[in-house]
Amino acid sequence: MPRVVTGRFRGAILQAPEGDKTRPTTDKVKEALFSIIQSYVPDSEFLDLFAGSGQIGIEALSRGAKRVTLVERSGQAASVIAKNISKIKLDGSDEIRVHKKSTAQALELLGQAGEKFDIIFMDPPYKDVPLRLEEATKLISSFGMLKEDGMLIVEHDKDCVMPEEINGLKCVRSCSYGITVITFFKDNNIGG
Repeated sequence: MPRVVTGRFRGAILQAPEGDKTRPTTDKVKEALFSIIQSYVPDSEFLDLFAGSGQIGIEALSRGAKRVTLVERSGQAASVIAKNISKIKLDGSDEIRVHKKSTAQALELLGQAGEKFDIIFMDPPYKDVPLRLEEATKLISSFGMLKEDGMLIVEHDKDCVMPEEINGLKCVRSCSYGITVITFFKDNNIGG
């Protein structure tokens, strides 16, 4: 079971969707990820695509993100997210919101609304990473959804080779943890 590692909801045990359709980020990878981005999280707008149980977004909120948006298409996973939000007593809070839509639909909706994010995290099924990355980056770039110094973070397996650049986003860092790799992209047109 995923748990909140630190911050205001520290120690909360979260539910995970049953079956093998979702693969929760391990505690080791989650702790490494948040160690890298810890200075970016406080007061950030955080978007979690392919949210699964919602644990990454909830961790970001626990560590001081201003608002978290979770995107999850699966009805079963969205139900688990609702239970996890209830567990941390944020039902109805505007600090966290859930879009039960495909990633493309949600990005289109958020982009048309002019929303911008400091951190966009995506953890699609590993076999779908190249396709989902192409689809997501096209929308993120066309709507200019990353704030200045904002980043897109992709969790994938070590066999998936990430492009140096994709749809105006530049790969700036990759970190490996066993079979899992976290790759960071920044907008080539803003910031550094």
